[in-house]
This record gives sequence, structure tokens and C-alpha cells, in this order.
Amino acid sequence: MNDLSSLKLALNSLKDVLKQDYNDYIRDAAIQRFEYTFELAWKAMKRTLKEEGSEIGSPKQVFRSAFEAKLIDDLEQWFALLKERNLTVHTYNEETAKEVYESAKSFPKVVDQLIYNLENR
Repeated sequence: MNDLSSLKLALNSLKDVLKQDYNDYIRDAAIQRFEYTFELAWKAMKRTLKEEGSEIGSPKQVFRSAFEAKLIDDLEQWFALLKERNLTVHTYNEETAKEVYESAKSFPKVVDQLIYNLENR
């Protein structure tokens, strides 16, 4: 069974910062928390798929397999989130930072669904 405690803690941390009134510091904290929550989410998928016999490496491969295994409902959404995650290294750009922050706001719902799917396998 896949230990999801780190993912749950990261998700709660992201949810907490997203409840705060927006400012540059909150935005930056949300982006950082989005980044590590995303990393934990795709790695949890990877571990589960490995336990079920799939050997895969890259996030895109993991997302494709997770979609086939019904761990995630929307493959394109995860590809878009990966794109946003990859943009986090460019958040010194104001517009990019705002874009990633907006994605971070919708991410908790997606991760909640993933956790549910992982726990109910």
C-alpha cells in the first residue's frame, strides 16, 4: 500500500496558503507548495503503478498509465499541470508567476480526487 501521508501533508499546506489573502509572498509560497505537492502526487502514482507491475519513468508516461489505470480522470489536465510545474523555475516573471498561482488554486481538488482513487484501489 502506497503511503500517502507526505502527499496529504503537502496538500494541506497548499490548501492553507491558498486560504490567505493574495499578495506576492502568498503567491510565491503557493507556487512553492504547488511544486512539491505536484512532485509528491506524480511519484505516488508512479509507486502505485509500480506495485501493480508497470515500470515507467517520466511524468508523462506515469500520467498516461495512471489514466489507463483510472487513477486520474483527465489526462490533459495533468499534462497542463506538468507544464505549469515546469514553469515554476521561471516565476521571477510576474505574468508566469500569476499563471502558475492560478493553476495552484485548482490543484487541491485534483489531488483530493487522486488520493481518493489511490486509497480506494
